[in-house]
Amino acid sequence: MAILANSHTEWGTLREVVVGTAKYAQIPQHKGHDIHCVDYADSDSTDSLPGGSYPSDIIAQTIIDLDRFAVQLTQAGIKVHRPGAFDTSKTITTPDWTTDQYYFYCPRDSVLIVGNTIIETPMALRSRYFETHAIRNILDGYSQAGSPHISAPKPRLLDDLYDRTDLSVPTLNNHEPCFDAANVIRCGRDIFYLVSNSGNHRGAQWLQTVLGSDYKVHVMDDIYAYVHVDTSILPLAPGKVLLNPDRVTEQNLPDYFKSWDKIWAPEPVITPCLDNWAPGSPWIGMNILSLSPTLVAVESRQKPLINILEKSGFDVMEVDLTHCRTLSGGPHCVTLDTVRSDEYGDYS
Repeated sequence: MAILANSHTEWGTLREVVVGTAKYAQIPQHKGHDIHCVDYADSDSTDSLPGGSYPSDIIAQTIIDLDRFAVQLTQAGIKVHRPGAFDTSKTITTPDWTTDQYYFYCPRDSVLIVGNTIIETPMALRSRYFETHAIRNILDGYSQAGSPHISAPKPRLLDDLYDRTDLSVPTLNNHEPCFDAANVIRCGRDIFYLVSNSGNHRGAQWLQTVLGSDYKVHVMDDIYAYVHVDTSILPLAPGKVLLNPDRVTEQNLPDYFKSWDKIWAPEPVITPCLDNWAPGSPWIGMNILSLSPTLVAVESRQKPLINILEKSGFDVMEVDLTHCRTLSGGPHCVTLDTVRSDEYGDYS
């Protein structure tokens, strides 16, 4: 029986989740301003960057890893949904541009659940324009149960949205709302929004307008310019937050979290990745998924982080994601929490 989507926080007890897929994973061969400014902002140009399907051995191992993760979650009593077939080799065209597509490895990026509401986000990469089609049947089940299902205005993603003048600062201009769901973390009534290469100020303004006075969208400008928030700041339980010491300081940490117990992530274990394939930073190691306020899923090679979390009172589910850096996604990235047992409220 279909139930309402429900996710007010990053830590409520997980009941239903989408786990991504590595099938058809590729880097788009169309190298426009978008992929330069979002994925390769540290490169002077895209001329020598790879494109096309990830190597077959990486895809095969990642399929095995994600299937095992899905089994672990199922055995923990969580209902697991998987995306349908999503052939990324197909070219998509709008009146303004043409591109091939990316992957559905990271369902975290394209859909934001706030309370009972499903929000398809206006993502910054052209190659991910229709990504939610892979889980439309899943989202439709929640919609039929009564969850509002909305989509942000589809951005045009014209070349002038992407500012390549200084690639060390956020590259998105404010011509239209644009953001990935992974730019956002939820703490009940308080929503934290990272301005970065994958989320602009117009996106935060649109989200606040849509959510209305029941929510406060806190804009974070000076944390991390590159992409998403979940390798920098990640609330794990009421009053407990995991922080990246390379990016977060007592000065730029939002006031909201200053009274919380701060768990400073240790230096990540450096894991292998393919050069130039838009790899995630080593800090993908702190990209973890809360299954409840006391249980977290952590990539199995991150032993120092696992030890610190256990000392902080958490139980740990160890998850193998062999190629998480190459594919740019840890346990938080490769999942979308659609149903949690949690509540709207003030957790400050």
